[in-house]
Amino acid sequence: MVFVLALYNRAMLEQRTIKTLTRAVGMGLHSGQRVEMTLRPAPPNTGIVFRRVDLPEPVDIAISAQAVVDTRMASTIGAAGAKVHTVEHLMSALCGLGIDNIVIDITAEEVPILDGSSSSFVFLLQSAGIELQKVAKKFIRVIKPVEVREGAGAQLKWARFEPYHGFKLRFEIDFAHPAVDSTGQSFEFDFGRGDYVRDIARARTFGFTKDVEMLRASGLALGGGLDNAIVMDDYKVLNADGLRYDAEFARHKILDAMGDLYLVGKPLLAAYSAFRSGHGMNNQLLRALLAQEDAWEIVSFDSERQAPAGFAQPARAW
Repeated sequence: MVFVLALYNRAMLEQRTIKTLTRAVGMGLHSGQRVEMTLRPAPPNTGIVFRRVDLPEPVDIAISAQAVVDTRMASTIGAAGAKVHTVEHLMSALCGLGIDNIVIDITAEEVPILDGSSSSFVFLLQSAGIELQKVAKKFIRVIKPVEVREGAGAQLKWARFEPYHGFKLRFEIDFAHPAVDSTGQSFEFDFGRGDYVRDIARARTFGFTKDVEMLRASGLALGGGLDNAIVMDDYKVLNADGLRYDAEFARHKILDAMGDLYLVGKPLLAAYSAFRSGHGMNNQLLRALLAQEDAWEIVSFDSERQAPAGFAQPARAW
């Protein structure tokens, strides 16, 4: 009986953490502040916790859809008066690598932007190593469609979940700009067929020179530049090395969406699609899903064979 149970547990789809702690130092995209971040292994069922260690009394902020307190330009989480801004790129890397449990010590109120994608976070996490934990990984499985939408006509935007045995995302943007038009305004990524590290992780955030003065006057984008964003004037991309992908803009929106949606606290089994959505609408969609209790269920998998493709093996290194 003991031998049979051991085989059973080994086949179970398990939670993951990192093997050793790892650190990063960088600058906040919007605050321009220097920030140090330490990522620590965590026991099963801890979830993902950000810890503001710079405060007189450290404050833990456990991720959840309800922990999101601001979505202007980025996703911000908060608890007990403390906040952490711009969590979506790190959250996307954690989602892409299937990390369930981790504690993130941070010395300022914004996650460092690094190169403007999630690739540096992926490198940090993979360098620390990924450890399987002998506890079942839990998923939120969508069993009924859920949609949120705003506006009409040229102002329409929407985001939707539909049932799917796996996790796939399709995003369509709508920017009337020559550089965006030339590379593609939509992209679809299926966790079971694609490779997050290869196909999504290196897509950078982007912005327009005409918006920079307005943002900086509002205290935003103080740490932004050509080394951590795609920057465009009215006609072209200004970065000397150009784009990293076809449809890099739409791919980055998928990167962001993965991070925003992982704030629900568990990996999703769903098909997500969106048109002109953003951080705010992604959080609205999560809250709408959770409010409709007959639209989802918590599941785990006794065997890797039962699990959707893409979840059993940690993502490959570069």
